[in-house]
Amino acid sequence: MYSAIGLLFLSNIFMTFAWYGHLKTLKESPLYWAILASWGIAFFEYCLQVPANRMGFESLSLAQLKITQEVITMIVFAGFSIWYMNEPLKLDYLWASLCLLGAVYFIFRS
Repeated sequence: MYSAIGLLFLSNIFMTFAWYGHLKTLKESPLYWAILASWGIAFFEYCLQVPANRMGFESLSLAQLKITQEVITMIVFAGFSIWYMNEPLKLDYLWASLCLLGAVYFIFRS
């Protein structure tokens, strides 16, 4: 399961850059360049995501796998927002994280 979580973190880094990295690096470029660059990055995300989901599904239910993915997504996105996009850390990140912790509790409690 831990290797699946590691792959999910790596795939989320690629996914976040594919979805949002162009907003900083390619904002002056034509839209089609941003689309092509995002597709190129997303290929590597899928190369990690698909095996991660297969490995994770061996020990987690589908719902547990999805909630784990969402928590990882928020962690990666918060780091990306702060360090790459230079967005300020907001208290709303804490509230969103607490809501996700509630989801984790309910999906893993049984």
